[in-house]
Amino acid sequence: MDWSALVLSLEIAGSTVLILVPVGMVFGRLLAWRSFPGKSLVLAAINLPLLLPPTVMGFYLLQTLGRNTPVGRMAEQILGHPLVFHFSGLVLASCLTNIPFAIQPVQRALMAIPREVLEAAACCGMGPWQRVWRVELPLAWPGLVSAVALVAAHCLGEFGVVLMMGGNIPGQTRTMSIAIYERIQAFDEAGAALLAATLLGMSLVVLAILFGVDRGRATRP
Repeated sequence: MDWSALVLSLEIAGSTVLILVPVGMVFGRLLAWRSFPGKSLVLAAINLPLLLPPTVMGFYLLQTLGRNTPVGRMAEQILGHPLVFHFSGLVLASCLTNIPFAIQPVQRALMAIPREVLEAAACCGMGPWQRVWRVELPLAWPGLVSAVALVAAHCLGEFGVVLMMGGNIPGQTRTMSIAIYERIQAFDEAGAALLAATLLGMSLVVLAILFGVDRGRATRP
């Protein structure tokens, strides 16, 4: 078992979830209830990672964040290290790739809240923040759980973007999916099978949680 790859994959998934859940809540509310010029274009941009091949995403990230680009040089001056071939770059790439998985479930859960409920809360004197904590979050929590499960599961299986942004540095940028690819290239089928079975089991657990939440929401009176 490549424990360093497993730990790195979990760290990337955890960091991405922590960053994207608040982002999903903010943009989910905006897209669920607000109409504004260019909304269709914003929706298309958010969902673009669903259609783009990961290598295309990785190529544009390298063209934007590489050490010889203005953004890459500025990030290196601020952070003290380059984004490419570094954990922070992997997390950034993972966040950009997983944006639709964080926003869509929250947006749909918020859209399912009847407008009358929010208007009644406002009539009862609840301020905007009170409505978020006492009405929106309790009613939209299945969407939040779905977002967390989808982002985490997708992070664990990412390959193309992670490989292009981080390469394959043992203990630093080698994730589980890259470790499996490396074992196959080295004809180590037993090692690849162990890593693949570990990812399979983790993905099954995450999906079981997701479907359990959906089932509970469907049977809720």
